[in-house]
Amino acid sequence: MTKVRTVATKPYDDQKPGTSGLRKKVGHFQRENYLENFVQSIFDCLDGFSGTTLVVGGDGRFYNSTAIQIILKMAAAAGFGRAIVGRGGLCSTPAVSHLIRSNETFGGIVLSASHNPGGPDGDFGIKYNGANGGPAVESLTNAIFERSRVIERYEICDADNIDLGRVATSSIGSMTVDIIDPVDDYAALMGTLFDFEAIRHLFASGFRFRFDAMHAVTGPYARRLFVDLLGADENCIINGEPSETFGGGHPDPNLVHAKQIYDEAMKDDGPDLAAASDGDGDRNLIIGKKCFVTPSDSLAVIAANAHLVPGYTQGLAGVARSMPTSCAVDRVAETKGLACHETPTGWKFFGNLLDSGDITLCGEESAGTGSNHVREKDGVWAVLMWLNILAARKLSVAEIMEDHWRSYGRNYYARHDFEEVDAEAATTLIKNLRDSLPKVVSQKMTAGTITMADEFSYHDPVDGSTTNGQGIRIGFDDGSRIVFRLSGTGTVGATLRVYIERFEPATGILDLATGDALADLVADAHRLADIEKYTGRLEPDVIT
Repeated sequence: MTKVRTVATKPYDDQKPGTSGLRKKVGHFQRENYLENFVQSIFDCLDGFSGTTLVVGGDGRFYNSTAIQIILKMAAAAGFGRAIVGRGGLCSTPAVSHLIRSNETFGGIVLSASHNPGGPDGDFGIKYNGANGGPAVESLTNAIFERSRVIERYEICDADNIDLGRVATSSIGSMTVDIIDPVDDYAALMGTLFDFEAIRHLFASGFRFRFDAMHAVTGPYARRLFVDLLGADENCIINGEPSETFGGGHPDPNLVHAKQIYDEAMKDDGPDLAAASDGDGDRNLIIGKKCFVTPSDSLAVIAANAHLVPGYTQGLAGVARSMPTSCAVDRVAETKGLACHETPTGWKFFGNLLDSGDITLCGEESAGTGSNHVREKDGVWAVLMWLNILAARKLSVAEIMEDHWRSYGRNYYARHDFEEVDAEAATTLIKNLRDSLPKVVSQKMTAGTITMADEFSYHDPVDGSTTNGQGIRIGFDDGSRIVFRLSGTGTVGATLRVYIERFEPATGILDLATGDALADLVADAHRLADIEKYTGRLEPDVIT
């Protein structure tokens, strides 16, 4: 009989999860009882799970397998009756969400630091997803943190490690552990949403496709879907083998870290569509031949064309975007008579709207797009949406974008990231901006006159909760915006994100270079926030 061992422990004071769960350097998680404390805190804050099923999966980064073995032994000790785990410990975040939903499990634990670097000196992360397949609500994440501050013990089964590398069924104590192929169920779901035959014809016509899996979790998903099921050339996938260190790279699908496919797409003989996903498979990058598509524009184009895709032929119930995301999708929603919701950053806010049926489609400017098929953003799904739209419209990416702008106008848009800024200096920058808000309205700037200045707060129409302090918004008389926000996805210092947006109507100038179109607003942003003073930098680390 497997013995359950109670281990005395002491709390750590830095286990407060952000919008994407708890993220720290690997070294933090390797500290004595650090992971165990957080997992026990999750279980201590849940009720009614005895005998139920838990999904566990991760993006394969360093420490992933070790963490899964610990979590399984603790889940068995806590009383779960079954665990579902992806082979090799691998399972993309959207695939975990689907497994939770399709198996009607109690919930799941996702191991990932998303697009952050991996390896022994890299980052690691953990979060709990509920029965709807989405990230835990704020009330639960707050309770988990409070529990972690007073925890005195955790419980774990004394058992041998499970063989994660083989599809099989085994057990830990009275808990059954099913190791499954992580791609099977997800690929079947995609087959119910998309016109695979149309995409096969697209590839057979000579359409050139390139996908950068960034040595992250989506390599196996891409091979099964794009190559095996849809007939793309087997060489279309680069960096397709998952790696604990992401091949020494940075699995963030942007123009800096996915430069190889961007450079290819900018050539005359480059691919017709180049795409990428991130560490855990929930983000996406879309580039046409000589045509980069911003995540905000991608969301708007998908909303405008979703009716061409089998899973969405009945139309959209509504759409939602995070506050920093450009207003491009708002213009589509207005034209189509759809409700459009503006939420804080964090997929949990979309989850309520998806569960209530208020929306079908949602997205964030940080390369996350998704729909009601799961309760997470989904990078491979977004690429399939574009492939299906391209197959249906028989136009290039550039032609689709030009047509979209002629129909709805163009939201010139960029995000400037100042990474690893001194946390105290970044906090002071935001505080000073907040204090100055009443004074800046009516102030004339280079880009125009400021007509609105506030700090975004959100009242959830589904659960009635209110979330404050979600970013500072500066609005101009021509509809332009600057947004300042501190991101919670980094593990060192603070990341200051500055979002710059200028709207040009359909009758206006639609072919400016983005940098030129936003130059005045960028200058105004630096002036308003005194960015150089607080960050020590004249230029951002990353522009997307």
